[in-house]
Amino acid sequence: MSKKYVLIKPLITEKSERLAEDDNKYSFIVDRRANKVEIKKAVEDMYSVTVDKVNTAVMPGKMVVRSTKAGMFSGRKGHVKKAIVTLAYGDEIDFFGDL
Repeated sequence: MSKKYVLIKPLITEKSERLAEDDNKYSFIVDRRANKVEIKKAVEDMYSVTVDKVNTAVMPGKMVVRSTKAGMFSGRKGHVKKAIVTLAYGDEIDFFGDL
């Protein structure tokens, strides 16, 4: 798998921000076919940091129901794979730049 397509997007939530500040752990949504070695290489290449550990979890899809003028529509969101990457001491990733 190409390193370009392993990382889909960073996961920015209150919990992930707290993990980044306290434990130097960063969360990403990744391709479901990617393994831990590929995720580690992709993060190291993209952000120029040293990765100590990678934890992954597949989050199950959820049912979605929308109410519109035409009636109720139900569907399903897809499954996503989440990776929590622990960086070496002293390394950090700045997702927001100079805001």
